[in-house]
Amino acid sequence: MVPDLNVISGAPQPGAKMAADKNRPFIIRFGKHLRGAFDRMIASSSLVSNDPVLDVRDFAWTQALRANWETIRDEATAVALRGEASPSLATISPDHRSIAEVNKWRSFFLWGYGYPIDENLARCPKTQKIVEAIPGLNSAFFSILAPGTHIPAHRGVTKGLITCHLGLIVPRDGDVRMRVHDRIVRWAEGETLVFDDTYQHEVWNDTAGTRVVLLIQFERPLRNPGRWIADKFLHVVRKSAFVQEARDNISSWNAAVKQLDA
Repeated sequence: MVPDLNVISGAPQPGAKMAADKNRPFIIRFGKHLRGAFDRMIASSSLVSNDPVLDVRDFAWTQALRANWETIRDEATAVALRGEASPSLATISPDHRSIAEVNKWRSFFLWGYGYPIDENLARCPKTQKIVEAIPGLNSAFFSILAPGTHIPAHRGVTKGLITCHLGLIVPRDGDVRMRVHDRIVRWAEGETLVFDDTYQHEVWNDTAGTRVVLLIQFERPLRNPGRWIADKFLHVVRKSAFVQEARDNISSWNAAVKQLDA
């Protein structure tokens, strides 16, 4: 059984056409017009490369992810891949409804925009210990991509964040890949990939299997004035009704799953 989507306001139904949420927060809608200027100021203050794909050696903490990937994978398999524990990203996040079909891209959030999801963290204690040691942690979740899924080209909201993927389950019966700007990259189990998601990127899972990664978003190492700009932008986004709605949706989904399991 699947939790009743009516418990989540505005959640699209399976098979619904992908469409952007019309109530995006003002800071994001208005910020889109200024994003280029903001990102240029942040880039000029960056203490690491501004390339689309970054060198994992510039982020020493990624070694802990690689060293413990099997432990993290085992918790993901036992918890996030069990039953309906992981909702569609389109169900809980209005910001993803234009790129994520229902039941094609699912997620099990541990952290979201600086907020811990305590109930989910408690179910993954070993992963919790590892991710909470990441400097500038913004978000962490198990990203689950169904067979045959294509996530169309899109980009993140701010250059103040960088994304890291840790490969946990990578099917080998076809091609599962991501384009970041003009680079094609592929995942490997136990390996990390670090990239700047403000570049256009899209994903294909042309296999018969499910791809699972631990997705981490963390604050870009910056000097001022970029640090100040990035911090102010993230503060407004974190307090927005948009992010708060996603937090509420995760809680509603977890409560509905509990009822099914009762």
